[in-house]
Amino acid sequence: MKKHPLLWFYTLAFAISWMGWLPMVAASWGAPWFQHPAFQILLILPAAGPTLAAIIVQRVLVGKTGANRWFRSLWRWRIRARWLGVAIALPAILLLADKLVAQAFGLPIAWEPVNENRAGLVISAFVIALLSNPWEEVGWRGFALPRLQKSHTALASTLIVGALWALWHLPLFFWTDNPMSNYPFIVWFISTVAGAFIYTWLYNSTQGSVLAVALYHVLNNTYGVLIGSGSVIASCIVNVAAAGALIGIFGRTNISQSERVRVS
Repeated sequence: MKKHPLLWFYTLAFAISWMGWLPMVAASWGAPWFQHPAFQILLILPAAGPTLAAIIVQRVLVGKTGANRWFRSLWRWRIRARWLGVAIALPAILLLADKLVAQAFGLPIAWEPVNENRAGLVISAFVIALLSNPWEEVGWRGFALPRLQKSHTALASTLIVGALWALWHLPLFFWTDNPMSNYPFIVWFISTVAGAFIYTWLYNSTQGSVLAVALYHVLNNTYGVLIGSGSVIASCIVNVAAAGALIGIFGRTNISQSERVRVS
């Protein structure tokens, strides 16, 4: 595990998370045994999987005390106000751009907000996102990205993290009761990899704040219910454009005005 920490991290993250999703997939395809409500509790595993995998590997690498110190460091609050503003406002801006692109190209809107019980839906979306998305970021950006950036450019590191992040969601495309099962996978995959560049830019610009990228992730999912969103194709167009702009402005080495964050 010490020789190949990233390989072990991703193996554990996928294994733990998919143990929660695969019974749901089987149930959706008619497997009667997995349709028991008790299996719903396994859905905590996808939310916790990346964090559990990162902590397990980190404890092997630096011990319990070192792993605890590392985990606490991810949530530092000393972030410049402008970056908190970016994490809060940018998801809404990109969702509005998605809808504009969808309207411009005559693409179907993926989600339109409903007036009936909108507050309840937004609160529900926020709570679900808050309970799941930050723990993804501990793994993807808190553990994997800085290790990859130690020996690769931010561009190469982001492509790897983004591709594996997208593939991690794969069971959701076979879960017939899940909305993602209707998405065109290749388009969604490209969109997710492109969207990972926004996370890298925010992470490197805040000197490695998982708090910033977690806030962005949570609000991106919450605003989707509040504002609505364009089609997967529109989202892909916007994310690819955003990724291209970030690479063009800041360069492939750091994708930030600051040095890319690397493990010491």
